[in-house]
Amino acid sequence: MKTGFVYLAGAGPGDPELVTLKLMRVMAEADCVVYDYLANPSILEQFDCEKIYAGKQGSCHAIPQDDINSLIIEKARAGKTVVRLKGGDPFIFGRGGEEAEELALAGIPFAVIPGISSFYSAPAYAGIPVTHRDFANSVEVITGHRKNGLGEEGIKFPEYDPEKTYVFLMGIQNISYIADSLVNIKKFPANTLCAVISWGTKPIQRTVTGDLSDIALSVEKNEIKPPGVFVVGGVVSLREKLSWFDTQPLFGKKIVVTRSRTQASAVSAKLAGLGAEVMEFPTIDIKKTDSGPILKAIDKLDTYDWLAFTSQNAVSIFFDSLFASGRDARALGKIKIAAAGRATAESLYDYGLRPDIVPQKFVAESLLESMLLLVKTGERVLLPCAEDARTVLSDGLKNAGVETDRVHIYSSGLTDDIDSDNLEFVKNADCITFASSLTARNFFSIVPGINGICASIGPITTETLVQLGHKPAIEAESFTIDGLVEKIVEYYKNR
Repeated sequence: MKTGFVYLAGAGPGDPELVTLKLMRVMAEADCVVYDYLANPSILEQFDCEKIYAGKQGSCHAIPQDDINSLIIEKARAGKTVVRLKGGDPFIFGRGGEEAEELALAGIPFAVIPGISSFYSAPAYAGIPVTHRDFANSVEVITGHRKNGLGEEGIKFPEYDPEKTYVFLMGIQNISYIADSLVNIKKFPANTLCAVISWGTKPIQRTVTGDLSDIALSVEKNEIKPPGVFVVGGVVSLREKLSWFDTQPLFGKKIVVTRSRTQASAVSAKLAGLGAEVMEFPTIDIKKTDSGPILKAIDKLDTYDWLAFTSQNAVSIFFDSLFASGRDARALGKIKIAAAGRATAESLYDYGLRPDIVPQKFVAESLLESMLLLVKTGERVLLPCAEDARTVLSDGLKNAGVETDRVHIYSSGLTDDIDSDNLEFVKNADCITFASSLTARNFFSIVPGINGICASIGPITTETLVQLGHKPAIEAESFTIDGLVEKIVEYYKNR
């Protein structure tokens, strides 16, 4: 059997966007991923391969290191492509060098994919540059935790240099010993500025500052826990003016996104970009229905004058059917297009189409009103939509004498892919977002009670939430995802 290949890869410091393009490429090719405690699990979610957790938390090891070495060698000898995914960079206090030695000894081919290290990224997210022309012309990185058997006394402390920054990794549990040793053994001034950053680059990041004489007390008082980075030096004084990450409008807010899995990522990215800790909890499962009816309608597209879309899902599924029939956008000919909202219109842009109608208010009632102003007597409308879509548009057009073919192309039922491990986060989240009435109904059929507020995309969804006994504290004015995010920011800013 052909020997496989091992990638020793860095997953970065925690922010899932701080990973390399190369890592994402090899993850897509991997047969097996052996990942550590500090590798953000969200990086793995999109990949369908064997996933083995081998994390270490303090003295608790899911798999002993010798067994990890044997495991990756065994997988490679079975002909598999293995990604050994480690937090930060695999060669910076990550034991990646030891694992590389074992692979070389076993004759297993491997490559190293460096990752962004927490020693500079966590301070950067805390507003602390590790070098600065006015404070530090060099930086020294020291482990705050030695290998088993050496204990605290095994830590090698640096010599004091007022123009240098010192960064200790894995040192929070030894913070008192480290600070005392720097002052009493290496003669660092007791008032030397320092900072401890826990869970750097993530929305749960916490930072405490002080000097060497009191930093251990501050860490204990504020209950700062590992993982963390301990920064010592004059650069810490810059945090007050350069702090940017933990001053974002949604920093630290726990927000749940309930949209379907295919739509959730765009919302999540917007919220995470504003500092929120986002949990995707899709409650809708989008499934294509029998393609026969829509293919029949596509066969007679030239008999329609209008094509109306009330959702992004309808756009993508319609064009999937159009392409499956052997046609492309040219088959639409002179057909005019109506879109129920900006997001639906933007989905059409992806196919090189600009809708003729996009109402100012993104609800079916507004689309109906706009269409009745332009649709002429005798014209025909094709309306591909969900089985459970509201009938406001089709009924309104028919009542006005407009021949309308409503064709069901997908269903949006309750998902059966609920991750029960996420329920505790959901129940205690600060805010739950709802982009449709169906997401609201489905959500509260799964989660009976919440402690946070509800945020609604518009009046129709708000009405449903009220009926469910959960009046939203936030309602978007423009009935779009951008409008919803804007209102969430405004809500927390005012508070």
